[in-house]
Amino acid sequence: MSDPKGKILIVDDAIINLDILVETLGIDFDVSVATDGAGALKATAKVKPDLILLDIMMPGMNGYEVCRRLKDDQLTSDIPIIFLTSLSDADDESMGLSLGAVDYIVKPFNPALVKARINNHLALKYYRDNLNMIIDDKVRALQVMQDSTIKGMAIVAEYRDPATGFHIQRTREYVQFLANRLTEKGVMTQATADLLAQAAPLHDIGKVGISDTILFKPGTLTNKEFAEMKNHVRYGAEAIRRIEEGHEGNYLLTAAQEVVEFHHEKWDGTGYLKGLARNEIPIGARIMMLADVYDALVTARPYKVAFTHEKAVNIIAASSGTYFDPELVGIFLLHHRQFDRIARRNSN
Repeated sequence: MSDPKGKILIVDDAIINLDILVETLGIDFDVSVATDGAGALKATAKVKPDLILLDIMMPGMNGYEVCRRLKDDQLTSDIPIIFLTSLSDADDESMGLSLGAVDYIVKPFNPALVKARINNHLALKYYRDNLNMIIDDKVRALQVMQDSTIKGMAIVAEYRDPATGFHIQRTREYVQFLANRLTEKGVMTQATADLLAQAAPLHDIGKVGISDTILFKPGTLTNKEFAEMKNHVRYGAEAIRRIEEGHEGNYLLTAAQEVVEFHHEKWDGTGYLKGLARNEIPIGARIMMLADVYDALVTARPYKVAFTHEKAVNIIAASSGTYFDPELVGIFLLHHRQFDRIARRNSN
């Protein structure tokens, strides 16, 4: 089905001008005509044109007054008006534009030029009328691109360890759930909560820089090995900082960098690498810390068996105020069954 034609109202008391314009525009547009000011107002109310070509010198109500009335009416104020007139003085043009007209064409006119001007102004009207929709579409496209980029980067870590894919999905859902509860309490906006969930899959991206002998060691790490394992937050944060270069102000990358670099910081300041404490730790990293630890507790790792959900809940409860933000632990304890459901739904 073809797009509907744009509706043009031509207002002129000279029949010859109407004939020329109807012939020029009739193929591409749905054209209506009026021969005086009163007729122009009636036709506008009836036809609801997309654009009006308006003469100035007409019997009775002149074009200036017609324009003034249309612009004063909320129902017609956004209709583009092009004055098409024999008045060529600069003051006349200034008067017309000051009343809200979008253009001013002096007779005798070139029909092709009139048509080109109409097309330009209709295009501008379309973008103005649909600006919010266009912006929303662009934002959605950008979000899809960013999300795909994040997933692609996270897959790099998954190649090292197939189980990482389930861990990434589970921790993303834990983070989204906790962040949503904080949104309900007014601690953060929903947009921030969604950004944190988007960023969560990158929290362990730096592990691609850790050797397999350390990453998959079944026993306890030596002090030297653990010191190297801790560097995964440094490697990951540096990678994201490199991506951020030239993309200043990208909130997703900022959130990802904070989550990656600080998700092993503990509430009491005994975490790594910076030894941050309490509210020094970005909220996204605090959420990620709890989500990451819960998932580590309830899943098997090379160095441990999987704990039961109940045991994991007890460990996290006992670590409130030391490892974890007490407010987050409180939310977790109220809703811990949801964490169990997420873990079971995304088990390998």
